[in-house]
Amino acid sequence: MREVDPAVLARLRAGLSGPDAVTADVVAAAAREAGVVLGHESLLAAVDTLHAELHGAGPLESLLADPEVTDVLVNGPGSVWVDRGGGVERVRVDVGGESELRALAARLAAAAGRRLDDAAPFVDARLAGGVRLHVVLPPLVAGGTHICLRVPSRRALALADLDRLGAVPSGWAQVLERLVAARLAFVVSGGTGAGKTTVLGALLALVPAHERIVLVEDCAEVRIEHPHVVRLEARTANVEGRGAVTLTDLVRQALRMRPDRIVVGEVRGAEVRELLTALNTGHEGGCGTVHANAAHEVPARFEALGSLAGLDRAAVHSQMAGAIQVVLHLRRTGPLRRLVQIGVVATDGELVRVLPALLADPTDARAPGTRGPGWAALADRLTLS
Repeated sequence: MREVDPAVLARLRAGLSGPDAVTADVVAAAAREAGVVLGHESLLAAVDTLHAELHGAGPLESLLADPEVTDVLVNGPGSVWVDRGGGVERVRVDVGGESELRALAARLAAAAGRRLDDAAPFVDARLAGGVRLHVVLPPLVAGGTHICLRVPSRRALALADLDRLGAVPSGWAQVLERLVAARLAFVVSGGTGAGKTTVLGALLALVPAHERIVLVEDCAEVRIEHPHVVRLEARTANVEGRGAVTLTDLVRQALRMRPDRIVVGEVRGAEVRELLTALNTGHEGGCGTVHANAAHEVPARFEALGSLAGLDRAAVHSQMAGAIQVVLHLRRTGPLRRLVQIGVVATDGELVRVLPALLADPTDARAPGTRGPGWAALADRLTLS
């Protein structure tokens, strides 16, 4: 975004009548009233800046408009960072002092229909356009107001794109295609920013067009190029503490919407009980993502989530044995986000564990994968040679 003299902006700002009056004509009139002379370029720059202040993310708007930016992080006044896919880097952006930064955070929260003040000192919401907003106010966090903006992917990547970029090891695309065609239930695991939703979206694009996908998300993030997708999104409570709709509620609703495939964008709580039940009662091909450090840790992660729903360890493993067949694990190493393991869920007595079927080097996009002890079981399930 082009810069405008702050003193000029202050005079123009004082001349505007309200938040809806940010057009070239109105700003030009305000400039005449303030005795400010603006050229064509300066006028357009002033319109952009004032519109960002009143309707957008203010000084952060130019960062959100950058097609390479995936995250914008503000750690209090004077500390702004972005991630353009190669890791977090600091940028020089003036967000003002603490009062200005807090006002920006409160306005963004209000735009998302949320309250932000000392009584409600944090917000997790979605802005228009899909940007995910998270704010924490002092004294819960030191150093001033902290804002995190997660920018959704601007386009859905196909499996062929991931293969070309090295995110999927050579030769694995056929396995993933067979996984979807065979209607096996799977989860995509990995850490934050590993590319779980990107891979999930790419695989769901392979679902036959005649099938109906019902997608349940806490915050809409998964992009799917498919003609028949029903999207359900959770809702937080209003300022009176009412009206919340949880993922658990939505999974139950999804079961009544004649789904061919049920998808939970991120399994993160008690909804795991409904999901496992659904996948055990005839809803084949379901899938979702889950945070985990490694593929073999996914059963333990499901244990932890199951406890939130009142399920004991034995019940979780019993349900998981019949519900989930495959685990796809991703890892991020610097700028490289890569599928590093395809694992098979197998029973070991009364417990389940994940056997590695295919493994890949997480640091080298050109390295081919190798077969693990679970390959024979995976090949049998997918009818691969």
